[in-house]
Amino acid sequence: MLSEKILTRVVKVMAKRKLAMKPNTERFMPEADPNRKYMLYMHVPFCQVLCPFCSFNRYPFREEIARPYYEHMRKEMLMLKDLGYDFESIYVGGGTPTIMIDELCETLDVAREHFSVKEVGVETNPNHLITPYLEKMKGRVQRLSVGVQSFDNGLLKQMDRYRKYGSGEEILERLAEAQDYIDSINVDMIFNFPNQTEEILRKDIEIIKNCGARQTTFSPLYVSNGTIKKMKRSLGKVDYSREYQYYQILDDALAGGANPVFERSTLWTFTRIDDTSVAALDPDHIDEYQTNYVDYPAIGSGSITHLKDALYVNTFSIRDYNKIIDEGRMSMMGKAVLSKKDLMRYHFLLNLYKLRLDKHAFEEEFGVSVDKGLFLEMAFMRLNGAFATDNADELTLTQKGRYLVVVLYRQFLSGMNNLREQAREALSGDEKVLLFGDEDSACGVNGEACFSKEDVFAS
Repeated sequence: MLSEKILTRVVKVMAKRKLAMKPNTERFMPEADPNRKYMLYMHVPFCQVLCPFCSFNRYPFREEIARPYYEHMRKEMLMLKDLGYDFESIYVGGGTPTIMIDELCETLDVAREHFSVKEVGVETNPNHLITPYLEKMKGRVQRLSVGVQSFDNGLLKQMDRYRKYGSGEEILERLAEAQDYIDSINVDMIFNFPNQTEEILRKDIEIIKNCGARQTTFSPLYVSNGTIKKMKRSLGKVDYSREYQYYQILDDALAGGANPVFERSTLWTFTRIDDTSVAALDPDHIDEYQTNYVDYPAIGSGSITHLKDALYVNTFSIRDYNKIIDEGRMSMMGKAVLSKKDLMRYHFLLNLYKLRLDKHAFEEEFGVSVDKGLFLEMAFMRLNGAFATDNADELTLTQKGRYLVVVLYRQFLSGMNNLREQAREALSGDEKVLLFGDEDSACGVNGEACFSKEDVFAS
């Protein structure tokens, strides 16, 4: 699709120019605005398997490295309290946050002790959907997002997830077991893998329909400069020419027709219509932290904070992260400042990602209408038939419009990945070898880390 190619190219160039990190000398994040509500994002970088498509900060798991990391993250969290922050929601991403379930639970208990936390969302992998883990999360975690990616065993083997997380059939059984422990289960899927056929995609969709999970996300496969070679070697080259076709298939199969099983919550998040769980009392809530709060502080090595007009990037070095926290300051190594136009584009993207833009709210926020503030963007979308509703009050999307915003959001996330790559480039020594070199030789056989207690990660 020509419009997809144009959007991909334009956003790629803009993201490279706009999401450029400069050194940061601030010791702490800005103080909280008492008139805003905040969510807290925590990043746990440890994984048992390093997926080839992932550009988030992640390291092979070692207990003696991870345990002090959680301790330092709790210290950083309490620094935010001193800055006046309060949080009603927490989202813990990774990496694999549940990799040390006791440390995770202690961290969440400390958070509830000091903040007005109403709900917690946590990412996990299928191998942690077992009774000892689920029992500890019950009552502590309300929303659990499970990284499944696909139920197809061939794709799971390509991603090196089959060996560690089990077959598609085993994952499905674990999802069923988890329903009794967690208010809301989100099954996190990916579409447009190089070797994903239409048949595989449709089979994944049917499994999702019948698995009982409250929500599912089907995000498109996207790359960054740091992952493109590794992903091409293990998965193959991404074919964007069929991405729209695959999006149409999943959009129609999940939320289309006379009797849909799901309804759209965002462009690629779908919520079960007949859900009667506790979580269904809040049908507008989406298990994606960026969509519910415009501003959010983020803690942990490699996390990215968005506050007002700036993005703050925490150091990717666990060694430096621990040292900086011990010095009594926060670990923000870089900063990217956004212009008013950039913020308008972000508002435009985020709200259309949530399927509706309120024109009055946009004008109140920026002092200019969306038509005047984003003239070229609006002209492009109108020219391509993106809007189902375009009146004085709101914008909503056609299916083609939804896909065009999928492209925008995919490229925005890819740009954020490239921001992470800028931070990761600052790594040196063994940390750099681990993430940029041959991970098999750096981590030993079967993805197991082989560093000593005196290695570069030690606190």
